[in-house]
Amino acid sequence: MITTKQEVYEKLKELGISFSVTEHKPVYTIEEMNELGMEKTENVIKNLFLRDDKKRNYYLVLLQKDKSISLKQLREMLGARPLSFASEEDLYLHLGLKKGSVTPMGILNDKEGMVKVIIDSEILSFDVIGVHPNENTATIWIQPKDLEKMLKDNGNEIQRFEF
Repeated sequence: MITTKQEVYEKLKELGISFSVTEHKPVYTIEEMNELGMEKTENVIKNLFLRDDKKRNYYLVLLQKDKSISLKQLREMLGARPLSFASEEDLYLHLGLKKGSVTPMGILNDKEGMVKVIIDSEILSFDVIGVHPNENTATIWIQPKDLEKMLKDNGNEIQRFEF
């Protein structure tokens, strides 16, 4: 499993993906990220790890940090069963992550490609996006096209929606 930020950095280099890093104190919420005063905080994305009521489908939703969406609305958009937040156990089982560190980099641990990635199409227009490197003590800045490349290379289904 890829659990440390150093392992994420090595994997991105292996995939030929450019990135930069901003180290910071541990943060658990978007509000705490905003308090850091980093440049380009508007490009930090919010990540939600969800499951359906039968635990058959898991979704990683990537949103611009200031947006929100109701689970009912998302369910309708996806044509899915009722949705809820996945448990900490499911988060670790499927993405190798702990609460407070949800990030698309966790997809690197989804060897079966079971987690469907739902992307807010707005973030695809950003020059870079900021995400945790499987630890909440740093933010990596990566181009959206490179993030999509990593997700596709891993075998995960990707859907884009306008939220």
